[in-house]
Amino acid sequence: MPSTFDLLKRLTEAPGISGNEEAVRALIVEEVTPLVDEVRTDALGSLIARKRGRGDGSQSLMIAAHMDEIGLMVTALDRGFVRFTKVGGIDWQVMPSQEVMVHGRSDLPGIVASRPPHVLSAEERKKQMGKDDLFIDVGLSVEDLAKQVQIGDFISIQRETMKLGEKMATGKAFDNRACVVAMILMLHHLQALQHEWDVYAVATVQEEVGLRGAITATFGIQPTLGIALDVTFARQPGAGDEETVEWDKGPAIGLGPNLHPKLRQRLLDTAKTNEFSYVDEILPGNTGTDAWAMQVTQAGIPTGLLSIPIRNMHTPAETVVLKDIERTARLLASFAAGLDGETMGAIQLD
Repeated sequence: MPSTFDLLKRLTEAPGISGNEEAVRALIVEEVTPLVDEVRTDALGSLIARKRGRGDGSQSLMIAAHMDEIGLMVTALDRGFVRFTKVGGIDWQVMPSQEVMVHGRSDLPGIVASRPPHVLSAEERKKQMGKDDLFIDVGLSVEDLAKQVQIGDFISIQRETMKLGEKMATGKAFDNRACVVAMILMLHHLQALQHEWDVYAVATVQEEVGLRGAITATFGIQPTLGIALDVTFARQPGAGDEETVEWDKGPAIGLGPNLHPKLRQRLLDTAKTNEFSYVDEILPGNTGTDAWAMQVTQAGIPTGLLSIPIRNMHTPAETVVLKDIERTARLLASFAAGLDGETMGAIQLD
């Protein structure tokens, strides 16, 4: 079993902006290939790893965790500096002074810069910083920059993933590479378990810009059941109890109309039988996760959602309790091993 932190560090420090997931996908391929029977990439770029069960292959469980991250894209070259826009949900307030990598003809390290505060008027200092106030300096002349960078090039945030204390880690792209790590650890656990159903471990693309990879991957696989993995908001100052969950207690098991009630109960029963810790998460509408797409694919897929609590979501300083990743992996593996010929009858809605 690989180290949770080492695997998280390897995957999160790799770039993988929505629509440009090649680098992180290659790393995931290396991790899952020894653990499964088939590995392929679909037309949109999602990675699909299939571990066959003891059954006839007619019933399958699809686990989906998106591998893409939020990032930036070049919009213009401005007097030797790079102007940019966002890919996914970035808050401009966290961007000043961030280190980035501009993926042009070669990878160019840069820094997000802005006008220094002492040249701003008192009125300008009161305003929130926006896209037009920021630019990237890669240290090149106007001529050299034009040779290396063009409009449409992707820009990833650079951040070292590191431990905080004994239990936590911080870095970028924990949304949703923490869940990709949980999915890989699940496959390791399944090596020691017998399971009847086929299990598809799917690293989806373009979740941050519209759940696109989940739509196409679920349609192609046509699983019997689906479970989406994503992150959710952990308790921290400034965030109320109603919009957050406790962390260091295992995954959050989602409850709401996007999620199949009897499949949720099956997840709860698995956790209780095996004495796995978990928390509840009430999601009364759109979960904003791959579950939203999986549920309504084909004639409908009974879908559940497990979420790993993190702090500082959609910033370069996301933070997670490492054991919550491991707890999620164990619950997934035990759930998959418990699926049999009677499962669908048991979760059928009346």
